[in-house]
Amino acid sequence: MIPFRSVALFMFAALLEIGGAWLIWQGVREHRGTAWVGAGIVALGLYGFVATLQPNADFGRILAAYGGVFVAGSLLWGVVLDGYRPDRFDVIGAAACLVGVGVIMYVPRGG
Repeated sequence: MIPFRSVALFMFAALLEIGGAWLIWQGVREHRGTAWVGAGIVALGLYGFVATLQPNADFGRILAAYGGVFVAGSLLWGVVLDGYRPDRFDVIGAAACLVGVGVIMYVPRGG
């Protein structure tokens, strides 16, 4: 149950962080206005809170693993919302990052 909760939290955190950054991007780069920027700031703040809900208490481990989730999630976000088409190297890189997440977070450790 803990790995399922952890994965769900990583996915929710990715939604908030990537979404928040995207909202700020839209507000500034696409001239959609301060409401978009404000919503992005709120989403980024919520991301910081969601990260603290991970069952593992090691800040460095959580943020390192989240980095891999962020890489894959950012590419997926680009596909869904911006029409980005990743090439095979993007896909290979994202897969490698997700394997890294699995190793960092879920490989049993003795000790």
